[in-house]
Amino acid sequence: MERTTLDLWVGAFVVAGLAALVVLALKVGNLSTYNVSETYQLQAHFTNVGGLKPNASVRSAGVLVGRVTSIVLDTELYQAKVTMSIDKRYQFPKDTFANILTSGLLGEQYIGLMAGADEQMLKGGEEFKKTQSAMVLEELIGKFLFSKADSAK
Repeated sequence: MERTTLDLWVGAFVVAGLAALVVLALKVGNLSTYNVSETYQLQAHFTNVGGLKPNASVRSAGVLVGRVTSIVLDTELYQAKVTMSIDKRYQFPKDTFANILTSGLLGEQYIGLMAGADEQMLKGGEEFKKTQSAMVLEELIGKFLFSKADSAK
């Protein structure tokens, strides 16, 4: 009888550990904080997306409003075309800025939306006209070094 009770407790701890791993994986993958409701698609063009990945967060004022659904190269403009799925509860003016930001110093990249003041709202399938690409650390270091070399002459 004691052996079965011990096996039962070990099994319960194994199941609890597996459940904890699933919750942790969802938290790390940022999948647990987005509810699936009706969405609409918006696009934006960026010269450099840095480390932005599909399924990255789209946030406005720190609130999760959508997800990146795809990132492709637009062969006409030779820029990255990012498609976002935005929750229908959130509408944004036509002059909204779409910026690629980084959470923390070396954290994940996400798209931050800064709402404008236009009366008209973006509709499904439309595009953000104002964007700011990701800051690439290597480019910043290169600019700094070249500016120091020019000032030393």
